[in-house]
Amino acid sequence: MEILWFLIAIGLLVAVLGPWIRRRRGGLRLVAPGSPDAADPADYGFVRQELLDIRVPGPDEDLMDALAAVQSSGQWQAASQLLAGTPKEGEQRWQRVQAFAGAAALELAQQPGTGARWLKAWRLEAEKDAGGAQVHAEFLVQQAWRQSGGVGSDDHRIILEEARDACRKAALLAPGDPVPYITELAVARGLAYPPADFDALWANVLDRSPEHFGAHLAALHYWCAKWHGSREQADAFTHAAAARAPQGSLLAALPLFAVYEHLPEITLVQNFYNSAVVSRAVEGALYAVHSARQDDPMLAHVRHLLLFFLVNSERWAEAMEQLRHVDGCVGALPWSHNPDPAEMYAVFRALAVGGYEANGGSPATLPR
Repeated sequence: MEILWFLIAIGLLVAVLGPWIRRRRGGLRLVAPGSPDAADPADYGFVRQELLDIRVPGPDEDLMDALAAVQSSGQWQAASQLLAGTPKEGEQRWQRVQAFAGAAALELAQQPGTGARWLKAWRLEAEKDAGGAQVHAEFLVQQAWRQSGGVGSDDHRIILEEARDACRKAALLAPGDPVPYITELAVARGLAYPPADFDALWANVLDRSPEHFGAHLAALHYWCAKWHGSREQADAFTHAAAARAPQGSLLAALPLFAVYEHLPEITLVQNFYNSAVVSRAVEGALYAVHSARQDDPMLAHVRHLLLFFLVNSERWAEAMEQLRHVDGCVGALPWSHNPDPAEMYAVFRALAVGGYEANGGSPATLPR
């Protein structure tokens, strides 16, 4: 038994010191802020940490204008008008519904009892408004996950049951819209739908939007080992989606999200981030990014996760390429899993800049 504990201790030591040693050999080392040797992200025109927007993964000026109007006036009409003009077939409607619901949830958390009155008024004054119904359903889901006392609590279950009813009412108001069914995927995870019931719900999503990347991300959580599936089931789900993805679809990047969801808490495998499994998923995501439409609303999500993996695998130039596209908005995985998303993103950004410069890069050599 003593030998076993000794081997485990050695493994942990290698896991902790290995990346540091590799960076020292490669010329990358930590220095004090302000040191002449310190790499400065500001030299690349990157946004200061305190100004990073943690609400969205990428810029959406129309959404920001509508949010500002709603929150400053307390009136819901700007949000309703924006969603009414957002096509139901694409990814952007789902992202905007999430953003309005998230803003309402944050308001209520900051001002218990008085926050998010505009959402309540929206539902009371425009009961048949499909956008308002969808935002309300997503708001309840976010309340269940954030404010209900935790998974497994009575409050969590009660709010999710209310959210399920809200999703079904929203679906009746817009029969061809996938958003209410996508929202219910999170309900299915929290209420532990049996696989047959989950498959029936998933079929409703696919009937309406078979290539919806956000929907696939929501469904992936159900099949992960920490919920109702396994690593093998999650891999099978994502690889099947990637295999049937048409040219230009971001679904080719989906396996990278499955890898992220099953990252070991402590990496005991030497060079884990350059392993075959991770490398294949990263290459698939890079292919998806390069072939996708550059105005795809979900592109920023893939770039953010790529940044995480590229920095960890010390592929500095490719990491800098992702930074060039996403810097400024950090409301995406993996940063959103951290209590301070901006801080976590800024650390990875600094590592990317330091690694890039340690290997001969500079602001002048980064494409614009």
